[in-house]
Amino acid sequence: MKLKDILSISGKSGLYKFVSQARNGVIVESFDDKSRTAVSTSTKVSALEDIAIFTETEEIPLAEVFRRIFKKEDGKETLSHKASPEELKKYFETVLPDYDRDRVYISDIKKVIQWYNCLSALNIIDLEEEKEETADEPENEVKKEGEKSVKKPVAKKKTVAPQKNVAPKSAAVAKKSNISQKKGA
Repeated sequence: MKLKDILSISGKSGLYKFVSQARNGVIVESFDDKSRTAVSTSTKVSALEDIAIFTETEEIPLAEVFRRIFKKEDGKETLSHKASPEELKKYFETVLPDYDRDRVYISDIKKVIQWYNCLSALNIIDLEEEKEETADEPENEVKKEGEKSVKKPVAKKKTVAPQKNVAPKSAAVAKKSNISQKKGA
C-alpha cells in the first residue's frame, strides 16, 4: 500500500485507508477497528503522501522521514508517542537533525511517531521498496538498448480563438419585454 492511499482525517484519531469515492466525499476504513465511514467533502482529509516536515532549508516529505525512522529502528516500532516532550524532541532530532524547531510543534512530532508505529505494527508498508520504485521511474525519457536517453515528444496545447462578446439570450429577451411594456403603458 502506498502513502497516497493512507489518510489522516481532521478531528478523528488514527489513520484511514481510502476505499472509494462517494457522491459527497470519500469512503474510508479505519486501521484500528476496520470500520468503514463516509467522510464529507467539507472535512479536511490529508493523504500521508502530501504531508511534509519543515526543515531549516526545505520541506522533507513524510515518506522520507518514515524511511529515516525505519532505517534507524531496523523496521521495528520506535518510542511511544506518549513519551515526554523532551524525549520526543531528542528522538526527532536524531532522525531529522535540521527540522525547523519554530514551525514543527511537539504535536506534529507525536503524530509522525504515532503514524509510523501504526504502519509498522500492521506491516502495511515497506518503505524500502517504495523508495526503490520511485527511484526507478523515468521522467519523460525513453531508453533503448545501446542508445542514450531520448526525451518523449510532448503534445502541444491547442489554442482556441477567443469568442466574440455575445449577449446571452435572456438579456435580449429582457430588453424586448421592457420595450413592449413601455408601448403598452
